[in-house]
Amino acid sequence: MLQTLYDYFWWDRLWLPVNLTWADLEDRDGRVYAKASDLYITLPLALVFLIIRYFFELYVATPLAALLNVKEKTRLRAPPNATLEHFYLTGGKQPKQVEVELLSRQSGLSGRQIERWFRRRRNQDRPSLLKKFREASWRFTFYLIAFVAGMAVIVDKPWFYDLRKVWEGYPIQSIVPSQYWYYTIELSFYLSLLFSIASDVKRKDFKEQIIHHVATIILLSFSWFANYVRAGTLIMALHDSSDYLLESAKMFNYAGWKNTCNNLFIVFAIVFIITRLVIMPFWILHCTLIYPLEVYPAFFGYYFFNSMMAMVEDERSDREETESSEGEEAAAGAGAKSRLLANGHPILNNNHPKND
Repeated sequence: MLQTLYDYFWWDRLWLPVNLTWADLEDRDGRVYAKASDLYITLPLALVFLIIRYFFELYVATPLAALLNVKEKTRLRAPPNATLEHFYLTGGKQPKQVEVELLSRQSGLSGRQIERWFRRRRNQDRPSLLKKFREASWRFTFYLIAFVAGMAVIVDKPWFYDLRKVWEGYPIQSIVPSQYWYYTIELSFYLSLLFSIASDVKRKDFKEQIIHHVATIILLSFSWFANYVRAGTLIMALHDSSDYLLESAKMFNYAGWKNTCNNLFIVFAIVFIITRLVIMPFWILHCTLIYPLEVYPAFFGYYFFNSMMAMVEDERSDREETESSEGEEAAAGAGAKSRLLANGHPILNNNHPKND
């Protein structure tokens, strides 16, 4: 049974164009070809990335945060309350009106006191600015190094300047060590992000973020297995070209350097528009959709690769799960002040002119 599934999974027709088999991609005459076993190293490398990240955040990002004067805002803590804490952990972080009334009877607190308690409790769970800064610093460092290294890998290749050469002789295209290491390092990094996603700053698009990471890992792995390596290196470098700019803008935003953050974001937006809305559809997608058909008939791998390309869109949200409660306390306080009371009743038409 397992052998049958294994044989079907590696069926030549799924991965390679017609009339080609895996035997055609055996190493020979000093020429090395991409193989699935090459990527086994990515799992231990992902763990190495997690270790490097730990020490980077501790000994590089934390001192850098102090240098940039990253400060955490004072947060009012919710007073201990076993009833409300139990509901918070089991029933939800934002109780409905009916639930607020029930909790009011159980705890002896007013509805407004309960709402205030949940706002402060949500704020307690918000990640600190230091944690956000350290994560952004780590991603900035990797994306910058990956972009520079990626350009060094592909800038001297003829298919960097003539995209038709991406498919010249496909799939019998040998690889060089720099392409191998570029792939394994990128894939290991995304695996490490997937491993650490539960402990990282949680965002509102948490599920979409997981799907994005998984789709990226599948796309990178498949492109290596099917020897779409030339196209894969172009796509990785294109994505990395703007990622480090966004992460640097986040870093300065957390540090309170608003002007620097805004300027970096403008640069990021320009680069993003050029790379993702111009180069990606009119050069890269044209290269992966049109040019291959000049070399071989469409096969499963062709459709799968291009469909995965559509899935791996950049998720640009940086909205943390509890970010919306950051200003709730201040907003609630301001709202309360605006509702002036007289003998327990709101004053209506307070700003209307008085008639004699």
